[in-house]
Amino acid sequence: MIARISLGRTAVPLLTLAAVLAPISAAAAQQRRAEDLAETTAILRSLVESYGVSGAEAPVRAAVARQLPAWAHSETDSAGNLLVRVGRGAPLVVFVAHMDEIGFSVTAVRDDGSLELKAEGGFYHSLYEGRPALVHTANGTVPGVFIPRDSAGPGAHRTPPALRVDVGTTTRTATESLGVAAGATVTMPKEFVPLAGTRATGRSFDDRVGCTALLLALRHLDRARIRHAVLFVFSTREEIGLEGAKAAAHDLGLETARVHAIDTFVSADAPLEPRAFADAPVGSGPVSRALDGSSATPPADVDSLVALARSRGIPLQVGTTGGGNDGSVFAEFGVPDVAIGWPLRYSHSPAEVVDLRDVKALGALVQAIAERW
Repeated sequence: MIARISLGRTAVPLLTLAAVLAPISAAAAQQRRAEDLAETTAILRSLVESYGVSGAEAPVRAAVARQLPAWAHSETDSAGNLLVRVGRGAPLVVFVAHMDEIGFSVTAVRDDGSLELKAEGGFYHSLYEGRPALVHTANGTVPGVFIPRDSAGPGAHRTPPALRVDVGTTTRTATESLGVAAGATVTMPKEFVPLAGTRATGRSFDDRVGCTALLLALRHLDRARIRHAVLFVFSTREEIGLEGAKAAAHDLGLETARVHAIDTFVSADAPLEPRAFADAPVGSGPVSRALDGSSATPPADVDSLVALARSRGIPLQVGTTGGGNDGSVFAEFGVPDVAIGWPLRYSHSPAEVVDLRDVKALGALVQAIAERW
């Protein structure tokens, strides 16, 4: 027997009513999630859709500055780092997230008008073959194409030649007339694309997510709770050798008591990845980078971080991964590096995948550290 409920003069089976309400409830829940993550999404989108290869971070720095709270006073140091200081007195705690992204710089213009390139950062160049290109010049952006390898002939399946870019010209003079010269940076077009649920894809989540987390923390910071100086550093040239962070570390010297590098945790959470290393599921919260290729967090600091996160109800994973982080360059001054990341799929590819819940939780964790640790 099917129970019925009366709606006016019409008797509607309860099973039918449940079937009608189920998609409405699901849609309402998805709408609530979107509203809850609206601020995170807006900040991350604005940063991801700004271009800034290592050494050319000015557009990203401007995007970060636009997202700062009204009270925040920022300054730019000689290395191009954007700095925001909150609170006074010792100890000084530093947060650092890098603004740059992987890409290329132009090394020469050939006689046929094509561009020779140098990679800025580590990644698989084959991911760019046959894709649209953007050449960023002082006069604006020039579209082009990353020239694919020859698909026929004896060398078709061997190691591809060095990547070049075709901007549609046939002579060096024609290319240079577009404002393209050695030193210009090159990327491919990108955009922030929402996926199902709370996930999103795009290029340069590394490390625009870290910058977003610092901005979220600054926006929601209770400055009355700050008991000592806290410095937020949006750094330059991480992908080519942590250069901006090195400059900041040397400027601060022995003043820094602890540094938190906020950067990607390259996760094994992908369909074809083995789980023996870097096992931090996307969507399960930020990650304490207890050990990576450049630094090891003191175990007592890992324990303290876990306890702090638990006290705030913030999900926190602990793991090991590859790569380095900006905080490691503070080690020569005896500064412990308590690096924190978020799980990222397909790192350094044009289709990185992140869960927005992890980004929001990362911002909340940075805020908690600033206020209570």
